[in-house]
Amino acid sequence: MGFYVNVIEGGEVHKIYSDTPIMGHEVLSFTNFEGKGPGLIVAWRVNRILRPMSWVVDDEADVEFVDTSSFEGAEIYRSTLTFLLALACKRALDRDVSVKYSMGDSYYCEFQHGPVTEEQIVRVKEEMEKMVASALPIQLATLPLDKTRRIFERQGNEERARLVQWTGSDPVMLYRCAGIYGYFGVPLASSTGVVKTFDLNYFAPGFLLRFPSITAPAVLPPLQFVPKLMDVFREYANWLNVLGLSTMDSLHERVAKGKSLELILISEAFHGEALARIANSVIERPDVRLLCLAGPSSSGKTTTSKRLAIQLQVSGKKPVTIALDDYYVDRDKTPLGENGDYDFEALEALDIELINEQINALLAGEEVRLPRFDFVTGTRKPGRKLRLTPNDILIIEGIHGLNDKLTADIPGENKCKVFISPLTGVNLDAYNRIGTTDTRLLRRLVRDYRTRGYGPERTLLMWPSVIKGSHKHIFPYEEGANMLFNTSLVYEISVLKGYAEPLLRSVPENSPAYGEASRLLSMLAFAPVIPSDNVPNLSILREFIGGGCFED
Repeated sequence: MGFYVNVIEGGEVHKIYSDTPIMGHEVLSFTNFEGKGPGLIVAWRVNRILRPMSWVVDDEADVEFVDTSSFEGAEIYRSTLTFLLALACKRALDRDVSVKYSMGDSYYCEFQHGPVTEEQIVRVKEEMEKMVASALPIQLATLPLDKTRRIFERQGNEERARLVQWTGSDPVMLYRCAGIYGYFGVPLASSTGVVKTFDLNYFAPGFLLRFPSITAPAVLPPLQFVPKLMDVFREYANWLNVLGLSTMDSLHERVAKGKSLELILISEAFHGEALARIANSVIERPDVRLLCLAGPSSSGKTTTSKRLAIQLQVSGKKPVTIALDDYYVDRDKTPLGENGDYDFEALEALDIELINEQINALLAGEEVRLPRFDFVTGTRKPGRKLRLTPNDILIIEGIHGLNDKLTADIPGENKCKVFISPLTGVNLDAYNRIGTTDTRLLRRLVRDYRTRGYGPERTLLMWPSVIKGSHKHIFPYEEGANMLFNTSLVYEISVLKGYAEPLLRSVPENSPAYGEASRLLSMLAFAPVIPSDNVPNLSILREFIGGGCFED
């Protein structure tokens, strides 16, 4: 008995009849979608769940094709490219590779044992190009847990074997190419021939794996490097060494041994030490009257600004903090994005004229009435009165805090710029990162539900536009910062898991956010649970889960 596959595109439905089971490639061949959009089709959603193109449909289903101009499609491209890199390193050099950090539109990678040379990078790149030209198939393999463990052990991936054991998932969905198996949190493209656009650049002691961006999915963006980021990465690597952590497997082990409290306290001590260094740097510049603190959504700007204020007080300064979020224009005046949704990331979502007026007045010693934005009603209301004294330092915090349009009249020597973001994290394994965007999404999911009255669906559906807004309006200013502060906490995913899982499970199956909720749940399955009881009330994490000492 035959069935219909309902292909959805731009609100229209195209019915394709089949009397036998059918894969994504076959369905795609009956349409004219390939090459129609800006990106490359790499997967499809089957009844709103992200699936590889080799996934077989044998009953009526609603499907959508996913290309690399989308958030999910870009992640699939990057994961497939990472698998290709791992295969090429093994084939060309018999070396194992680790993906360490994200640096713009690239991953910083190292070999697991020993340094990297330029000649080795050339050989790996040549092998990758050969594998792309050969278009080797990447096949989905659903295997029982015990067999999965044995496969990883035979491949020398003992850490990955232990990780799948910690999760207890049975069966396990793996991907196989050229006789090598790998696990990834998203579907992979159907062959190595898909990931044609990439480059490798030697970057001692490792190298950069470069890939296209969401905004330009067919080309490589210019190589951008923020030198201060490497200092952050080295510092974080030292933190992990002190804590005895490498990947999620080692985090499971520490939690199982009852070391959760130790992880929390040492992680928070690292944050305190970093904030003290930033405060001391500001004190060493006596002409600074304005501290501009910025970062993408859910970086922890509010808590960071208030903890910095405390550090400055310890040094004899009198800091005063104002939040740029209170300068949002009323909801009915908020600019709209390309899809007709409110664009809260746009600079024009803020009252720029009022911000400049009040900052100039405050630094001139005048009294002003600050605004206060009500996120539930979407309106701005009168707030507290404020006047600065000559010894005060004004701290402004918000996603656009480093944009000079907000402080156009303030000379550079009178302001200090600090960019903050969760720049690192504990990776699942050598190939699978927990992206910093996912960390911020989980933070925001929990906070939006708790403080802004937003359900998980709304946050998930809004997130792609938030990411695009960050790349357009926020990250370009990172390079101009005087200092960077990494707000990551090695234990936070394990704490957020207890809050985020119930929210994600509440997303109904017929919701367009269901697939993304399922992806995040799959990722959280690999993290151990750490109760929030021992999280200090001054922790950045409290800004999202509640119970912080800085809450109004």
